Amino acid sequence: MKRRKMLIAVALMTTTSLLGMTPALAETPANQLVIGFSMTNVLTLDPAGSSSKERVQVLANLYDGLVGIDPVERAKVIPALAERWEVGPDEKSIRFHLRPDLKFTSGNAVTADDVVWSLQRVLKLNLAQATNLRLRGYNSDNAAQSFKALDDRTVEIAILQPIDPQIILMTLAMAGTGSVIDKKEVLSHDKNGDLGAGWLTTNSAGTAAFKVQSLRPNEMVVLARNDNYWGPAPAMSRVLMRHIPEPQSQRLLIEKGDLDIAYSLGAADLDALKSNEAVKVTTSIGNGLYYLAMSQKNENLANPKLREAILKLIDFDGLNRTVMPYFGVRHLSPIQIGLAKDPYDPGLKMDVEAAKKLLVEAGYADGIDLTIRTLSEPPFDNLAIVLQSLLGQAGIRIKILTGSGEQVYGPMRERNFELIVGRSGGQISHPDGDMRSLAYNPDNRDEAKLTGLVGWRTSFKDDELNSRIDAALAETSPDKQAERYQDIEKLYADRIPAIQPISQVTDSVAQRADIEGFRISPVWQTKLDAVRKRR
Repeated sequence: MKRRKMLIAVALMTTTSLLGMTPALAETPANQLVIGFSMTNVLTLDPAGSSSKERVQVLANLYDGLVGIDPVERAKVIPALAERWEVGPDEKSIRFHLRPDLKFTSGNAVTADDVVWSLQRVLKLNLAQATNLRLRGYNSDNAAQSFKALDDRTVEIAILQPIDPQIILMTLAMAGTGSVIDKKEVLSHDKNGDLGAGWLTTNSAGTAAFKVQSLRPNEMVVLARNDNYWGPAPAMSRVLMRHIPEPQSQRLLIEKGDLDIAYSLGAADLDALKSNEAVKVTTSIGNGLYYLAMSQKNENLANPKLREAILKLIDFDGLNRTVMPYFGVRHLSPIQIGLAKDPYDPGLKMDVEAAKKLLVEAGYADGIDLTIRTLSEPPFDNLAIVLQSLLGQAGIRIKILTGSGEQVYGPMRERNFELIVGRSGGQISHPDGDMRSLAYNPDNRDEAKLTGLVGWRTSFKDDELNSRIDAALAETSPDKQAERYQDIEKLYADRIPAIQPISQVTDSVAQRADIEGFRISPVWQTKLDAVRKRR
């Protein structure tokens, strides 16, 4: 308790000091936006790097793609750097036409060559974001033929698979994967052929409303207004995104007026803030799922009876009722709420006696010791604590390992873990995006490095699921496609998969009542260019 009070006091003093304020003022500057969030997963600002939600929240305000996603209708693609586009009559290509007079933050003109180079760069670096392009058939060998600059303002992208062109558009709308980068500026910072990756860790070279002014890991990201922005000039001259992992600290800061927006609050804090007239709390369905991952590379967890026993020890209804308010709503299947025509529920129920029987059959009559990795912030840490208690009912002894994003997701990407409480999701609002992320694994070898696929990370590979997922995406009849996805979800549940969804993500944010123009993006790309303060 003493440590928590000390952290809160430090957070209060640090914020007011940074803004040149005394605590008594209790108001942020009218032209600066101060946000509290967790930087645990913000490991790099290079668009080609990791795909965590928190990192995307930053990237969305630094970079634009050819297209974007509508902030209300998450399955609707809207113009961004491209003012218009046409799908070829044979649906084997898409031609994009850039807006005139676009500039990067450096002042360099945006050209079709920058677009092509940015996509090729993602594939060459082969980091997490490359998976999104590789899943659609693109690789470093065919990139030159797949992405072409027809002239300075025209880009043509080949569609290499028999799929709906909308999927390609959604992929290009992803912050990171489709972010357009200033080729000239970035290559001027190349070190030993890294394509500017080192420099982009703490800098930016985009076209969006803001640019990086400074980055201090696990402390703060400061964004400055981009005077070359192609859209209406942002009202905010600066955005300070502060690392405040303690939810109670964020609550006290926003109550006091030292934060404008708080992204990372606990259920109790959000409940308390609802009665505060100076603060507005909003909750909406987001993109993503909270899940329990069980590594099938582990010889114990490769046993389906052990995995089934674990699932029978979990009170999913109770978890969602007690731990997940404001963070998620009960959802136990891989296709997210609102994306499946006929939602499927596997009907998982807690049955301790059945779990004990399965453990005996699996050879664990005396129980088993396992570790569970989790981020040291809600709801992840609370989920892990409750799971530890639930699994202990049948002698599964859980040791909780808490840590930063790299300490949790790093071992997951290396396929060196046992259990993880995690969050999937992303920026593609289509059943294929969910199934491909959680269940698809075309190459289970370690050297395949398909780190963008949770299925690969957990060493879960099922050839029948793979082929059915491909077939569903190629299906042209909406009704037949919906049937295919429901069949896939049933098969997925029958396989007792390595990734068990727990909740559909909900986004809950607190903001000061005088903040206007702030709208949560369901696909993580919350833009801050339209935010104003009513003062």
